Amino acid sequence: MTDGMLYIGTKRYSSWSLRGWLPVKLAGLDVAEVVIPLAGGVTPGVRAVSPGGTVPYLEHQGAKLWESLAIAEYCAEFAPTLWPADRIARAHARAIASEMHAGFRELRMAMPMTLFRPGAAGKCLTEGAAADIARIAALWADTRARFGAGGPYLFGAAFTNADVMYAPVVCRLLTYQPPLPAAAQEYCAAVRAHPLMEQWYAEAAREPAERHLEKYEAAP
Repeated sequence: MTDGMLYIGTKRYSSWSLRGWLPVKLAGLDVAEVVIPLAGGVTPGVRAVSPGGTVPYLEHQGAKLWESLAIAEYCAEFAPTLWPADRIARAHARAIASEMHAGFRELRMAMPMTLFRPGAAGKCLTEGAAADIARIAALWADTRARFGAGGPYLFGAAFTNADVMYAPVVCRLLTYQPPLPAAAQEYCAAVRAHPLMEQWYAEAAREPAERHLEKYEAAP
Protein backbone atom coordinates (compact mmCIF):
# COMPACT_ATOMS: atom_id res chain seq x y z
CA MET A 1 0.00 0.00 0.00
CA THR A 2 1.51 3.30 -1.07
CA ASP A 3 1.15 6.68 0.63
CA GLY A 4 -0.46 8.35 -2.36
CA MET A 5 -0.42 9.04 -6.08
CA LEU A 6 1.65 11.15 -8.45
CA TYR A 7 -0.12 12.00 -11.70
CA ILE A 8 2.11 13.10 -14.57
CA GLY A 9 1.87 13.57 -18.31
CA THR A 10 3.68 11.89 -21.19
CA LYS A 11 7.36 11.79 -20.27
CA ARG A 12 8.54 12.67 -23.77
CA TYR A 13 6.82 16.05 -23.59
CA SER A 14 5.76 17.07 -20.09
CA SER A 15 8.35 19.47 -18.70
CA TRP A 16 6.26 20.33 -15.66
CA SER A 17 5.73 16.66 -14.87
CA LEU A 18 9.50 16.20 -14.74
CA ARG A 19 9.66 19.07 -12.23
CA GLY A 20 7.20 17.21 -10.01
CA TRP A 21 8.60 13.75 -10.51
CA LEU A 22 12.21 14.59 -9.65
CA PRO A 23 11.66 15.94 -6.12
CA VAL A 24 9.23 13.15 -5.31
CA LYS A 25 11.92 10.65 -6.28
CA LEU A 26 14.70 12.58 -4.55
CA ALA A 27 12.65 12.74 -1.35
CA GLY A 28 11.83 9.04 -1.53
CA LEU A 29 8.06 9.48 -1.23
CA ASP A 30 6.23 6.18 -1.56
CA VAL A 31 3.59 7.01 -4.17
CA ALA A 32 2.12 5.21 -7.15
CA GLU A 33 2.89 6.87 -10.48
CA VAL A 34 0.13 7.40 -13.02
CA VAL A 35 1.02 8.63 -16.50
CA ILE A 36 -1.80 10.36 -18.37
CA PRO A 37 -1.09 10.63 -22.11
CA LEU A 38 -1.23 14.28 -23.14
CA ALA A 39 -3.45 15.29 -26.03
CA GLY A 40 -1.46 18.30 -27.19
CA GLY A 41 -4.03 20.71 -25.75
CA VAL A 42 -6.67 20.21 -23.11
CA THR A 43 -6.39 16.63 -21.83
CA PRO A 44 -9.69 15.41 -20.28
CA GLY A 45 -7.91 12.73 -18.28
CA VAL A 46 -5.84 15.37 -16.51
CA ARG A 47 -8.85 17.56 -15.75
CA ALA A 48 -10.64 14.53 -14.34
CA VAL A 49 -8.07 13.97 -11.59
CA SER A 50 -6.25 17.26 -10.93
CA PRO A 51 -7.94 20.13 -9.05
CA GLY A 52 -5.98 22.62 -11.13
CA GLY A 53 -6.51 20.76 -14.38
CA THR A 54 -2.77 20.31 -14.81
CA VAL A 55 0.04 17.87 -14.10
CA PRO A 56 1.99 17.12 -12.01
CA TYR A 57 -0.53 16.45 -9.30
CA LEU A 58 0.57 14.83 -6.04
CA GLU A 59 -1.59 13.24 -3.38
CA HIS A 60 0.46 12.16 -0.36
CA GLN A 61 -0.67 11.31 3.16
CA GLY A 62 -3.67 13.60 2.88
CA ALA A 63 -1.83 16.48 1.17
CA LYS A 64 -2.94 17.49 -2.33
CA LEU A 65 -0.59 19.56 -4.49
CA TRP A 66 -1.24 20.45 -8.13
CA GLU A 67 1.62 22.88 -8.70
CA SER A 68 5.24 21.91 -9.35
CA LEU A 69 6.99 24.44 -7.12
CA ALA A 70 4.62 23.59 -4.27
CA ILE A 71 5.49 19.92 -4.77
CA ALA A 72 9.19 20.78 -4.64
CA GLU A 73 8.70 22.70 -1.38
CA TYR A 74 6.61 19.89 0.09
CA CYS A 75 9.24 17.29 -0.78
CA ALA A 76 11.90 19.42 0.92
CA GLU A 77 10.03 18.90 4.19
CA PHE A 78 10.96 15.21 3.88
CA ALA A 79 14.40 15.81 2.31
CA PRO A 80 15.79 19.15 3.53
CA THR A 81 18.84 18.82 1.27
CA LEU A 82 16.56 19.70 -1.64
CA TRP A 83 17.40 23.28 -0.62
CA PRO A 84 20.93 24.40 0.32
CA ALA A 85 21.65 24.46 4.04
CA ASP A 86 23.17 27.95 4.02
CA ARG A 87 20.61 30.75 4.37
CA ILE A 88 22.06 32.95 1.61
CA ALA A 89 22.48 30.05 -0.79
CA ARG A 90 18.97 28.83 0.01
CA ALA A 91 17.51 32.26 -0.70
CA HIS A 92 19.34 32.37 -4.03
CA ALA A 93 18.12 28.87 -4.89
CA ARG A 94 14.52 29.85 -4.23
CA ALA A 95 14.92 33.03 -6.30
CA ILE A 96 16.29 31.27 -9.37
CA ALA A 97 13.76 28.43 -9.05
CA SER A 98 10.96 30.98 -8.96
CA GLU A 99 12.42 32.86 -11.94
CA MET A 100 12.30 29.64 -13.93
CA HIS A 101 8.80 28.88 -12.76
CA ALA A 102 7.47 32.29 -13.81
CA GLY A 103 9.64 33.18 -16.78
CA PHE A 104 11.42 32.24 -19.99
CA ARG A 105 8.22 32.06 -22.00
CA GLU A 106 9.99 32.73 -25.30
CA LEU A 107 12.18 29.67 -24.85
CA ARG A 108 9.22 27.52 -23.92
CA MET A 109 7.23 28.63 -26.94
CA ALA A 110 10.03 28.33 -29.49
CA MET A 111 11.48 25.06 -28.21
CA PRO A 112 8.76 22.85 -26.71
CA MET A 113 10.02 19.95 -24.66
CA THR A 114 10.30 16.85 -26.80
CA LEU A 115 13.10 14.48 -25.88
CA PHE A 116 13.68 12.65 -29.16
CA ARG A 117 12.65 15.06 -31.92
CA PRO A 118 14.60 14.24 -35.12
CA GLY A 119 16.36 17.02 -36.98
CA ALA A 120 15.80 19.55 -34.19
CA ALA A 121 19.46 20.38 -33.60
CA GLY A 122 20.21 23.95 -34.57
CA LYS A 123 16.54 24.76 -35.24
CA CYS A 124 13.84 26.92 -33.63
CA LEU A 125 16.16 29.56 -32.16
CA THR A 126 14.13 32.77 -32.17
CA GLU A 127 15.44 36.12 -30.96
CA GLY A 128 13.36 35.84 -27.81
CA ALA A 129 14.51 32.29 -27.11
CA ALA A 130 18.12 33.33 -27.58
CA ALA A 131 17.67 36.11 -25.02
CA ASP A 132 16.14 33.65 -22.55
CA ILE A 133 19.00 31.20 -23.10
CA ALA A 134 21.57 33.93 -22.56
CA ARG A 135 19.92 34.86 -19.27
CA ILE A 136 19.79 31.22 -18.16
CA ALA A 137 23.44 30.60 -19.05
CA ALA A 138 24.48 33.72 -17.14
CA LEU A 139 22.34 32.71 -14.15
CA TRP A 140 23.89 29.24 -14.12
CA ALA A 141 27.41 30.66 -14.36
CA ASP A 142 26.84 33.15 -11.54
CA THR A 143 25.24 30.52 -9.29
CA ARG A 144 28.00 27.99 -9.91
CA ALA A 145 30.69 30.61 -9.26
CA ARG A 146 29.12 31.69 -5.98
CA PHE A 147 27.74 28.44 -4.61
CA GLY A 148 28.74 25.50 -6.81
CA ALA A 149 32.13 24.49 -5.46
CA GLY A 150 32.46 20.80 -4.70
CA GLY A 151 30.17 19.34 -7.35
CA PRO A 152 28.71 19.62 -10.84
CA TYR A 153 25.29 21.06 -9.97
CA LEU A 154 24.17 24.62 -9.32
CA PHE A 155 24.90 24.36 -5.60
CA GLY A 156 27.72 21.85 -5.71
CA ALA A 157 27.39 18.15 -5.01
CA ALA A 158 23.68 18.06 -4.13
CA PHE A 159 20.98 17.99 -6.82
CA THR A 160 18.62 20.58 -5.36
CA ASN A 161 15.20 21.93 -6.22
CA ALA A 162 16.94 24.63 -8.26
CA ASP A 163 18.40 21.90 -10.50
CA VAL A 164 14.95 20.29 -10.57
CA MET A 165 13.38 23.45 -11.95
CA TYR A 166 16.01 23.80 -14.68
CA ALA A 167 16.16 20.11 -15.66
CA PRO A 168 13.52 20.51 -18.42
CA VAL A 169 15.49 23.49 -19.75
CA VAL A 170 18.44 21.14 -20.04
CA CYS A 171 16.21 18.72 -21.95
CA ARG A 172 15.26 21.46 -24.40
CA LEU A 173 18.86 22.56 -24.89
CA LEU A 174 19.97 18.99 -25.52
CA THR A 175 17.23 18.48 -28.10
CA TYR A 176 17.61 21.76 -30.01
CA GLN A 177 21.33 22.32 -29.38
CA PRO A 178 21.54 26.11 -29.61
CA PRO A 179 24.98 27.68 -29.16
CA LEU A 180 25.97 27.58 -25.48
CA PRO A 181 28.97 28.67 -23.43
CA ALA A 182 31.24 25.79 -22.39
CA ALA A 183 30.17 26.09 -18.75
CA ALA A 184 26.50 25.73 -19.69
CA GLN A 185 27.30 22.69 -21.83
CA GLU A 186 29.11 21.10 -18.88
CA TYR A 187 26.17 21.74 -16.59
CA CYS A 188 23.74 20.26 -19.11
CA ALA A 189 25.91 17.15 -19.36
CA ALA A 190 25.99 16.80 -15.57
CA VAL A 191 22.22 17.09 -15.24
CA ARG A 192 21.61 14.65 -18.10
CA ALA A 193 23.94 12.11 -16.44
CA HIS A 194 22.05 12.14 -13.12
CA PRO A 195 20.60 8.66 -12.49
CA LEU A 196 17.04 9.98 -12.23
CA MET A 197 17.40 11.80 -15.56
CA GLU A 198 18.70 8.58 -17.08
CA GLN A 199 15.63 6.82 -15.72
CA TRP A 200 13.25 9.50 -17.07
CA TYR A 201 14.78 9.35 -20.56
CA ALA A 202 14.74 5.55 -20.58
CA GLU A 203 11.09 5.41 -19.54
CA ALA A 204 10.19 8.10 -22.06
CA ALA A 205 11.85 6.07 -24.80
CA ARG A 206 9.69 3.08 -23.87
CA GLU A 207 6.38 4.93 -24.02
CA PRO A 208 4.07 3.33 -26.59
CA ALA A 209 3.79 4.92 -30.01
CA GLU A 210 0.12 5.70 -29.52
CA ARG A 211 1.16 8.33 -26.96
CA HIS A 212 3.34 10.16 -29.50
CA LEU A 213 2.17 13.50 -30.86
CA GLU A 214 3.13 14.14 -34.46
CA LYS A 215 3.77 17.86 -34.00
CA TYR A 216 6.46 17.06 -31.45
CA GLU A 217 7.92 14.09 -33.29
CA ALA A 218 8.26 15.56 -36.80
CA ALA A 219 11.38 17.50 -37.69
CA PRO A 220 10.88 21.25 -37.24
